[in-house]
Amino acid sequence: MSDPSAGAWVRERLDTSVETMHGVVPRGFPAYARILHPAIVRSLPDRAAPTSDEQFVDEPATWAQAAAAFGTTLHPLAQWNRIVQTPTGGDWRTRIAPDGREFSAPLEGELAPEHLAAIATHLIGHTQTPDAGFIALWEGRGDLFGYYGITPAGGALSFTDDPNHQAMLDRSTHDPFNNVFRKPTWQEGILSREISEGPRLRLPMRDHVLFSAPPRAFADPEWVLHVPWRNRSAEQRGFPPSAQSPSLLWPEDHAWVLVSEIDFDSTIVAGSPALIDAICADERLEAFAIPEGADLTWDADTVNR
Repeated sequence: MSDPSAGAWVRERLDTSVETMHGVVPRGFPAYARILHPAIVRSLPDRAAPTSDEQFVDEPATWAQAAAAFGTTLHPLAQWNRIVQTPTGGDWRTRIAPDGREFSAPLEGELAPEHLAAIATHLIGHTQTPDAGFIALWEGRGDLFGYYGITPAGGALSFTDDPNHQAMLDRSTHDPFNNVFRKPTWQEGILSREISEGPRLRLPMRDHVLFSAPPRAFADPEWVLHVPWRNRSAEQRGFPPSAQSPSLLWPEDHAWVLVSEIDFDSTIVAGSPALIDAICADERLEAFAIPEGADLTWDADTVNR
């Protein structure tokens, strides 16, 4: 864990409102790129694509593919709900295109390891300090941090398919007559207690824990195997290795900054024009140059209204 004062420069360059992306993305850089997170497209056997003996297939989908399927226009400030023609009050997370394919919305606030690695290959070539930098993780993510609390008798929450039984379990979990006899104890998280109780990088919209980290490390798709927030408890339950991707990443010389805001379905990189050009030209990424002051709020897509 690193001293949060190393992120003071980020805080100084953020707005205190969310009217533009600069509530979370620092101002003052000469250029910015918006990297769209991939969606998922499912071909369903009773709709458009597979033959009669095939099962549905889930595949990554670009925003361009979604726009083509729904007859909308992809542009740098596009919003997913508009791309997939979500009606007022409709569910933008899952939409059926006219050709019968099902599109699921991009992941918010998270980059797949290989996706981050592709971006990092460009980042490390545009800093004088590729082996020294910082990453910030939003404190509200999953089971990262431990806390003082009361667990049900037996030490873990139980779940059941029977709604009546589940209601009983819920009542017992919050039963003040039982809980009064149990004192709060430290509930372990992925990160150590020292980090969980340590200082935070406090930004206008979120609080984060800060780590020293070489940006070069994230150019390796297997970076998840080496970070201290690797989710080893999930691995013990049979899940593959995993780790949260950084909420923010920057080199020691502040030549650029990467921001994956938890509520954004895209990642923003701020840096030099040459860096932004390289990112936007990479065929592995779906990226657009955007201006300083760009509005990425929910209703900002005026083209597809």
